[in-house]
Amino acid sequence: MALTRSSGSDEEWRSVILTAGLRDGYENKFDDYDAAHVVNYLLRDKANPTSVLAMLETARHNARMTRTALTREVWEATNIFWMRLKDALARPIRETDLPGIIAMIRQQSAQVRGALHGSMLRIDVYNFARLGTFLERADSTARILDVKYYVLLPSLSFVGSSLDNVQWETILRSVSAEHAFRWLNAGDTRPVGVAEFLILDERFPRSLAFCYKKLFGNLLYLEKDYAVRFPAHDLAQEIHDGLQSRSIDAIFESGLHEFLTDFMTCNARLAAEIERNYRFYG
Repeated sequence: MALTRSSGSDEEWRSVILTAGLRDGYENKFDDYDAAHVVNYLLRDKANPTSVLAMLETARHNARMTRTALTREVWEATNIFWMRLKDALARPIRETDLPGIIAMIRQQSAQVRGALHGSMLRIDVYNFARLGTFLERADSTARILDVKYYVLLPSLSFVGSSLDNVQWETILRSVSAEHAFRWLNAGDTRPVGVAEFLILDERFPRSLAFCYKKLFGNLLYLEKDYAVRFPAHDLAQEIHDGLQSRSIDAIFESGLHEFLTDFMTCNARLAAEIERNYRFYG
């Protein structure tokens, strides 16, 4: 959206930083939400340990440390991704180059996921990788729903307006859901329908319900493999069952923002519990 507007794009770029949960770190370095600053901070800035470049460097390091547990296909896809990204982000990014770089990142990420799905044994290594995927994915979808809508919509007076509809369409595009949603809903982009799709529809792989269905399943596989049930299993089941028992009307009645804030807190608790239970710490 920001790239298609001649003015007033600062709020869109600010919403990206807020969605990523990086406001404090960003504002410690920059006084404005200039497009170039935001793009380079999120993709390549060494001062940001969660930049795309920094995260991929960590992923490659972890893959190399556990090289014998990975298939050749997974290692090669990860390594090629790292080399291509390092080259693409060697210099500050211009706005005109951004769509191509983003497309490359998404394509290379998909190749790593494809190698993981197509070549790895379904053992603990695979299940831990999947747990990380769905914890991050659930958090991202919840953040986009919560931050993107409330930050981008200028005022409650715009609710139900054409601008309001554009914001919900933007949310769908942000999670690669526009085609899937329109396939099922014939272009109806009412807020309740979009929220229900992204929160409760188990058919869509980025919905909260789908993520927790998979998280619960992968934890059950680990419970069977290790022959022990940890607190993480109980917490995952609690969150999963809570999503199963909720209706979208009940969520809106209690407050969408409040629901999403509580979900993100519980999701972070689960991530920490898995880390403790399976000793993923130094």
